[in-house]
Amino acid sequence: MEPARAVVRLYDSTIPSGNGYKVRLLLSHLGQHYERVPLDILKGETRTPAYLARNPNGKIPLVEFDDGTFLSESNAILVYLAEGTPYWPADRLDRARCLQWMFFEQYSHEPNIATSRFWYYTGLAGGREAALAEKHQAGHAALGVMDRQLAQTPFFVNARYCVADIALYAYTHVAAEARFDLAPYAAVRSWLDRVRAQPRHVTMT
Repeated sequence: MEPARAVVRLYDSTIPSGNGYKVRLLLSHLGQHYERVPLDILKGETRTPAYLARNPNGKIPLVEFDDGTFLSESNAILVYLAEGTPYWPADRLDRARCLQWMFFEQYSHEPNIATSRFWYYTGLAGGREAALAEKHQAGHAALGVMDRQLAQTPFFVNARYCVADIALYAYTHVAAEARFDLAPYAAVRSWLDRVRAQPRHVTMT
């Protein structure tokens, strides 16, 4: 197997970003040291020619490896870093299920909960009442799907904590900042506690 490249630098956001946090959380679990480079997305610091040369999509997170190569998209970074570790399942079907939940996070969860949080955090929520109502409805639907799964298994892929949990934890644990009440989701709340109890857990801020 090709040896893994080591992360030397993580380009992250000055605004507490769940997508950047996912990567920091896994790097902490792995005990890997790196340099964090915070960028102000509201000031266009991810749209400079220098940054766009590293990531043409102009977003964070972005990791730089020790051989000078780059990788973007938070969940792709998680999968790369987790390969060969306990955070990436050994079983083929479990790997596919892990990806299933990571795709769910990007399609059904993050666009609703994370976007709502960003609007409130940056003061952009005013005048977006109709859009927020739609996002809250869809976000609660996603939380319901998660709760039903977690009522059956302690983590998203059977009994083992993996990158699917990291991906979904990032914005779920701060859902209150997006005005989502987690009180109805007992299984989700218990799972949040189990994630916080993992070795070398770090907080978002």
